[in-house]
Amino acid sequence: MSATQVVDRVVTLRESVGGWRGAGQRIALVPTMGALHEGHVSLVRLAKAHADKVVVSIFVNPTQFAPTEDLAKYPRPFEADRQALSGLADLIFSPPVEEMYRPGDSTRIQVAGPATVRLEDRFRPTHFEGVATVVAKLFHQVQPDVALFGEKDYQQFRVLVQMVQDLHMPVELLAGPTIRAPSGLALSSRNRYLDEEEREHAAIIYQTLRSCAEGIRAGDTPASVMEAGFAVLSKADFHVDYFEARDAETLMPTEDPERALHLLVAARLNTTRLIDNIAV
Repeated sequence: MSATQVVDRVVTLRESVGGWRGAGQRIALVPTMGALHEGHVSLVRLAKAHADKVVVSIFVNPTQFAPTEDLAKYPRPFEADRQALSGLADLIFSPPVEEMYRPGDSTRIQVAGPATVRLEDRFRPTHFEGVATVVAKLFHQVQPDVALFGEKDYQQFRVLVQMVQDLHMPVELLAGPTIRAPSGLALSSRNRYLDEEEREHAAIIYQTLRSCAEGIRAGDTPASVMEAGFAVLSKADFHVDYFEARDAETLMPTEDPERALHLLVAARLNTTRLIDNIAV
């Protein structure tokens, strides 16, 4: 098993990736902000099934955090992350902020479409611009053949699919399934903010999503089902930002029975904000 290379500069990254590409090898990228859990590791394993070499980026991207959000306290356990990827990823790219956003940096990717459907964007209005900008930078730096993202951040994935299509980026995007704790709680780096009792309670989110999806499949109207689900979460002491049934591709509201639906939720349990989603 070969050792995992760790680099923090774009020029070094390009030297390694350029050598692989020159040898005709297929390259995968798994962008992360670190604080890795089994969900991230599952994406790396999936990447290995689709490429010869796998690059994992670890970068807490400041442009996707609003001033009121948790950038300063976002977990950064780099040594644990490196150990989790040892022998699994071929290269870890972990640049400092000044490498990704050099002095005078001012270019940003302006997003629309799935980024402006009043879900996450309603509560985090600058978030997807920051995500799209850093992912575009990573795509330019690594030039991967394929990039992998988790379905837990479903709106984010649809935003990036739109960006790749609109800008004719030569990269295939794949979504890995949401990895869950035995309780059903979607794994997230922010779950470490929850104590044991809160983690068990947070599983109500997934249970409610499943119940609502089953109701819609059984023929109940999405509007009535989602209203009932919203009430369930509210009564269970969640502060619900949104609980919506949307078109699975565009994320727009739809009443077309021929369109596939996706259910999406964001809710706070005490001070921790959790997101989740499920296909109908």
